[in-house]
Amino acid sequence: MAVEESVKYVSIIGSTGYVGAELVRGFASHPFFRFRHLTSQTFAGKPYSDIYPEFRGIVDNLCEDLPYDEVAKDSDLVITALPHGVSAKIVPDLLKAGAKVIDHSGDFRYKDLATYEKSYSLTHPNPELLKEAVYGLPEFYREKLKTADLVANPGCYPTCSLVALAPFLKNHLIEEDSIIIDATSGVSGAGRKSDLAYAFCELDESFKPYGAVGHRHTTEIAEQCSFLAGKNSGDIKVTFTPHLAPFKRGMLASVYAKPSKTFTDASSEKINAIYNDFYKDEQFVRVLSGKTLPDIKAVACSNYIDVNGVYDPETDMIKLFTAQDNLGKGAALQAIQSANVMFGFDETAGLKNIVRGI
Repeated sequence: MAVEESVKYVSIIGSTGYVGAELVRGFASHPFFRFRHLTSQTFAGKPYSDIYPEFRGIVDNLCEDLPYDEVAKDSDLVITALPHGVSAKIVPDLLKAGAKVIDHSGDFRYKDLATYEKSYSLTHPNPELLKEAVYGLPEFYREKLKTADLVANPGCYPTCSLVALAPFLKNHLIEEDSIIIDATSGVSGAGRKSDLAYAFCELDESFKPYGAVGHRHTTEIAEQCSFLAGKNSGDIKVTFTPHLAPFKRGMLASVYAKPSKTFTDASSEKINAIYNDFYKDEQFVRVLSGKTLPDIKAVACSNYIDVNGVYDPETDMIKLFTAQDNLGKGAALQAIQSANVMFGFDETAGLKNIVRGI
């Protein structure tokens, strides 16, 4: 089939935030998607390339401020990059208008309603959609994504944590009550805002934890860990601490757990072999060899996530590490990966590239 015969039209609601801009970058050179609407309340009527000059001559589409159903009615796919609580109200209208939807908020990531409402301090206006939504991590839910109308794009911290833990949870190789996750994000994870806390002079040479107790991604990670282990939502609890570092984009997770009683031959070599076997058919999960550990520089601006782990015999601890771009595999580019699956395109379409050469 010729490319133009396969083309689908995508619209992005909230296109001028950092996730929106990364979606635009990813789709700009996609062989099978074309832009229909790029929405922005703040910059309506302005060319997209005026807001982000790097898109000059590439994406000069005018930003629009349209009713949401107008956006959806002539789009095959609508991707929302909106705050939590807002998406829950508008996504039903997008679906009713006939578009498939990928949502970047936390509003549809949970199967357990009570966990969502407690984590986000919100009352969900359309809880029936939690059952319909597919968690947008293709490595785990590829078959469900093929027929999905609504996809909940995972959080960035959950993506890197779950990719690290999945083979050990599925094969019951770790003590499920021993999981500790320390993860670090670049500043773009906070979104495009002018808060003093994210000003250059406040962040430069700074490195600090935040949300040490009760961070909302904790429950998202825990629910998916429970599902990966074949358990019910909430059966597994995790200790999670996020950190903020003074670089623009990138994310590193360090995950610790005790080997289970059945994992009697734990070793660094065995951990690497487990990863290689589990992810052997995955295009975007790169299992590093030997003692090489992930580095955010190696995944910048890409949809790749690098993974490896070691065993510490002195403490009988398994240490797992992943690196990804928080805007890439942690957000927008993973959404494009899911979109490829949803529409039957090659999963790597528009994504098998790197931007950073040095």
